[in-house]
Amino acid sequence: MERRLPGFLRRYLLYFEAAIDSSLAQFSAGMAQGARVLDAGAGEMRHAAYFRKQRYTGVDLGIGDASWNYGRLDAIADLTALPFRDASFDACINIVTLEHVREPGCALREMARTLAPGGKLLLIVPQEWEVHQAPHDYFRYTRHGIAYLLEKAGLREYKIEPVGGYFRLCSRRLLNGLQFFRGPWFLVAAIFLSPLALVLPWFDSLDRERNFTLGYICFARKS
Repeated sequence: MERRLPGFLRRYLLYFEAAIDSSLAQFSAGMAQGARVLDAGAGEMRHAAYFRKQRYTGVDLGIGDASWNYGRLDAIADLTALPFRDASFDACINIVTLEHVREPGCALREMARTLAPGGKLLLIVPQEWEVHQAPHDYFRYTRHGIAYLLEKAGLREYKIEPVGGYFRLCSRRLLNGLQFFRGPWFLVAAIFLSPLALVLPWFDSLDRERNFTLGYICFARKS
């Protein structure tokens, strides 16, 4: 359904997903042709399209969603025990996957291990999000928690950016609330909730600290 929305409306309402797309495009654009890229937690390989000019490798444990097709993966493996040698990749991405890993610190250390010196990591994690892919959903992250995990993994050159503030978060949650209504009540709820969900993002600049946020986009480099 989200893919059928006009581009401007998708970027406005589905701000987190749009930010993920933008970050992936930016990350891939800064990479050399033929660079080795690991997608740790690749799922259905949805992000492979961003790395057509690079040597992309997708790995996942393949248990997150029973309805997904994991048949395109290059390797099925636990992210806490990646089947690759040290310094095998020039870059790594982990996109809204770390919340599904029971030992996130161990997984990040493995990603760092497989990165070559100077290798880059794009990590995207949720802070305010519903339970999904149950029962394989274990954590939510603050900026301080992510900084701690990155540093423990040896990735001390990093930048952590919140994705939206309080009002974008409220807007998204109002839209999520429509799922609880059925039949004619859905139309009634949409009439009341949708206008407010459309207006709220206009006020997002008021939340300067961004302590209320959908999640974080993190760029890191291996020293």
